[in-house]
Amino acid sequence: MNKLEKARDYESKNVKKITSDERPLYHMTPAIGWMNDPNGFSVYQGEYHLFYQYYPYDTKWGEMHWGHYKTKDFLKWEILPAALAPDEAYESGCFSGSALEREDGKHLLMYTAHLEEGEEEKTIIETQCIAIGDGIDYVKYEENPVIQEEDLPEDFCVCDFRDPKIWKTEDKYYAICANRAEDGAGQLLLFSSEDAMKWKYEKTLERCFYEYGDMWECPDYFELENKDIFVISPMNMKAKDLEFHNGHSVIGMIGTLDKESWSYKREQVQNLEYGLDFYAPQTVLTPDGRRVMIGWMQSWASSTFPPEKNQWFGMMTVPRELTLKDGRIYQNPVRELLSYRQDPVIYENIDLQETLELDGVSGRTIDFTTEVDFSCSESKYFTMKIAADDRYYSLISFDVEKESLTVDRTYSGVHHDIVNMRTFPAYLKNGKLKLRVLLDRFSVEVFVNDGEQAFSMTLYHTPMSADKIVFGSEKKVKMNVEKYAIITNE
Repeated sequence: MNKLEKARDYESKNVKKITSDERPLYHMTPAIGWMNDPNGFSVYQGEYHLFYQYYPYDTKWGEMHWGHYKTKDFLKWEILPAALAPDEAYESGCFSGSALEREDGKHLLMYTAHLEEGEEEKTIIETQCIAIGDGIDYVKYEENPVIQEEDLPEDFCVCDFRDPKIWKTEDKYYAICANRAEDGAGQLLLFSSEDAMKWKYEKTLERCFYEYGDMWECPDYFELENKDIFVISPMNMKAKDLEFHNGHSVIGMIGTLDKESWSYKREQVQNLEYGLDFYAPQTVLTPDGRRVMIGWMQSWASSTFPPEKNQWFGMMTVPRELTLKDGRIYQNPVRELLSYRQDPVIYENIDLQETLELDGVSGRTIDFTTEVDFSCSESKYFTMKIAADDRYYSLISFDVEKESLTVDRTYSGVHHDIVNMRTFPAYLKNGKLKLRVLLDRFSVEVFVNDGEQAFSMTLYHTPMSADKIVFGSEKKVKMNVEKYAIITNE
């Protein structure tokens, strides 16, 4: 039995041991074991396929495989057999990559083969490889790797050379890869191919120069409303005001890419997500023209603390539709979520002062929106306790004067020394603040002012019985609340 057969056999024997209420209701989790980066987010034969970094045998990072799901609506995911395992001489791990549907009807995966050699002093070699399949079974190209050290300019390092993002124009394939430059910081390398099998280096598109972290990972490229967007996950970021936080982060670069000279004019850089748990997102273009993004809802800093007794660890965010507004990338949950909302509870223009609980506004698998009007109020703060009871809660608080939002899970039941609080900008719009909150058993996602900012956070340690939502304000304010249960008939 080879490594892929072994992984598939292990999945089939163990995945059914996890009951539906041990998983989130509408967020994607690994079939079994460990999950990190999303891979190969693509449309194939009319369905959305998502692969992911995967180690089925433990809830900790291990020898990287590719797990595999598909969906028709981004919310109900069907588990498929593992797609890739590190079973060739050029790889000890199948690292991140991307996918597309070829004109001949085949599904093409492009991924990084990560190889570690040596016992005491390890040598790392990363090359780019191809696998082709039918949506279930994938065969690695016999002439892999298709991009290796000899294809790179002199002095470019293959010890950090990974995460290919592939796309096709009318007559040519292109791919960008993350790489560490000679100064030790990140850069994006562009390659081209006539057939996706033989590749040549074209140009270095962007460089970090230590301005945004050092090594860059998991690049994505797409066009959005006549702008060219690069989404990058930098390592070792340093905090800057409230915009960029320490550690692993995600940035969005907005600019213009000249397709003749392959020169990129960077116009704006933004922090794409302010959450405690968000990394390595990928996007897909839907048949109806939407750009949809999904990210790994986990922090590397807290990834060594999987919940006890869990048979899985790692989640993906709800897929999000991206739009460009006033030079900024906005993100909101995919519209398909609306079809799963039931049992509306609506309050309009109610008075909030001190603390308040509202009948029918509670739960751990819900989608609710709160709009608070400060235009005629002297209140200096607004708070929401979510996933709350007499002992546990997570706190969302808004500072009116500073126009900043703080999310804090200190009292959520976490018992490890990890980051539990983050503050980020949130601006009043005509004196009002609007928050859309998605709760799904083990996580919370917050969307500010129709997607101007987004925040993701895991809640692994809060018991399901903690389901209250408690609003608070220093002085009287007017508030609207619209709450829905999410029903998927799981």
